Amino acid sequence: MSSAQLTGSEMVIRALKDQGVDVLFGYPGGAVLPIYDALFMQNDLQHVLVRQEGGAVHAAEGYARSTGKVGVVLVTSGPGATNAVTGLADALMDSIPIVCLTGQVPTHLIGNDAFQEADTTGITRPCTKHNYLVKSLEDLPRVMHEAFHVARSGRPGPVVVDLPKDVLQAKGDNYLAPDAVQHRTYNPRVKAESGAIEAAVELIAKARRPVVYAGGGVINSGPRASELLGRLVRKLGAPCTNTLMGLGSYPASDRQFVGMLGMHGTYEANLCMYNCDVMICVGARFDDRVTGRLDAFSPNSKKIHIDIDASSINKNVMVDIPIIGDAASVLEDLLAVWDARQESVDSKALETWWSQIEEWRGRDCLKYEQTGGVIKPQYAIERLYELTKHREPYITTEVGQHQMWAAQFIKFEKPNHWMTSGGLGTMGYGLPAAIGVQRAHPDALVIDVAGEASILMNIQEMSTAAQYQLPVKIFIVNNQWMGMVRQWQELLHGGRYSESYTASLPDFVKLAESFGAVGMICEEPAELDGKIMEMIETPKTVIFDCRVSPNENCYPMIPSGAAHYEMLLGPDDKAAKPVSEEGMVLV
Repeated sequence: MSSAQLTGSEMVIRALKDQGVDVLFGYPGGAVLPIYDALFMQNDLQHVLVRQEGGAVHAAEGYARSTGKVGVVLVTSGPGATNAVTGLADALMDSIPIVCLTGQVPTHLIGNDAFQEADTTGITRPCTKHNYLVKSLEDLPRVMHEAFHVARSGRPGPVVVDLPKDVLQAKGDNYLAPDAVQHRTYNPRVKAESGAIEAAVELIAKARRPVVYAGGGVINSGPRASELLGRLVRKLGAPCTNTLMGLGSYPASDRQFVGMLGMHGTYEANLCMYNCDVMICVGARFDDRVTGRLDAFSPNSKKIHIDIDASSINKNVMVDIPIIGDAASVLEDLLAVWDARQESVDSKALETWWSQIEEWRGRDCLKYEQTGGVIKPQYAIERLYELTKHREPYITTEVGQHQMWAAQFIKFEKPNHWMTSGGLGTMGYGLPAAIGVQRAHPDALVIDVAGEASILMNIQEMSTAAQYQLPVKIFIVNNQWMGMVRQWQELLHGGRYSESYTASLPDFVKLAESFGAVGMICEEPAELDGKIMEMIETPKTVIFDCRVSPNENCYPMIPSGAAHYEMLLGPDDKAAKPVSEEGMVLV
């Protein structure tokens, strides 16, 4: 216990420093002015002033996802807290570790409808991993340290700490260092039961058509997990597929990588999942966008599910061998037992399996033709990738068609370089996330692949990028539509394009210039490479307005509620694929 008298605000600042925080993203207001005053009196923590609280959480998400650290947010009471709710829900769905500090009216006014009062803990309970209302100075140090423990441990997620103004202004000598605080109840299991590991090894050794299905949990576990995943995949000789959130956990250039799976996944990845006989799921939650129609999801396979979150197991898909534990720890134990038992997969069966996979791969499901004088969106993103890959850029996205094309055409060789909104599908995520990533990696190339509709959701954060001289590149794939909405309306709603056309768009070049940034426009395929290089080499924030074909759809596509083998590969492909008597989907 410290003998020095500290205000609650000073305790908050000291706790942040003790937790290794170097930056927080926020917006001031009356209830949190004591914290902002304490921030003013020190130089160790940098504060990034966003232009709306939702942007603060997305920026913290980008920071957290690209570093593996906890992102920190500071907002005021009432609308400050409610504006943060979408970001908190986004972080919860995608398992991003966030600590969000919210101001609150003084304790004696809680429940009186005071100015800028909101029931923050009640409102955020469904969209946080845990939340706290600190009612006394004595509880403050413990709660601050517990919040970081909860946010980063087990399956990561957002934690809210609601701070009444009188608690922030009170003085005491009760500060505790992190090592003096031990959470009494929340200590997630990291190491799996040995019996489950042994059972998994026995099942994998009998596989004839294995597949490894890896999600964002591998990335959350840290770089060691991705390394071990690679060792397992190569040792088994099995195909590996990633979820949208798992991209980068296995190198995309490797022959054994069959691409992303799910609604806009590759033909070969989805048919691998449908036809496998043993599925090894690592750090994924069997999301509906991955499984398609549940009764047709991998119907003939035995399933192994590795996840640190016990509540995710048997939640959507019943599995044969559940393994609760951290991805890195489980993969390490799995490899150790496999080697000790000198197991191997049936090489002849594996050769036949790969022969079939190569046949599916031969369909070249991402093929498109760049012809004429109009830029295809696929071409725009593919050229962006080819011209930047040597720089190992950090990529964020907004949400929509451009997001799926980015996932398809940008190949990630390592984790933590892909930041996107997966579970919640939050338009407006990409720009503030890119700001958080750029703050974490000042010298890196950070690109937000955006749509012209989605970028307008949080366009005010251009002011943040300008203030802190963050040279993020906003690559707008501009088709003048809410592209994914238009695609669904075309394919599933009889071409009734209800409110999906953006009738009034800003001049993005002038908009960029109004924020002191650089604006660029490209309409000709022949000019694309040169202008992308100009964007990359510009040492300032850039908005790149890439005008693309307005009616292009994102394929492959599994229509909502369809099975993996019912993919549409193009505008003329409307029939389900034939299935053999053995249950194998035929090409």
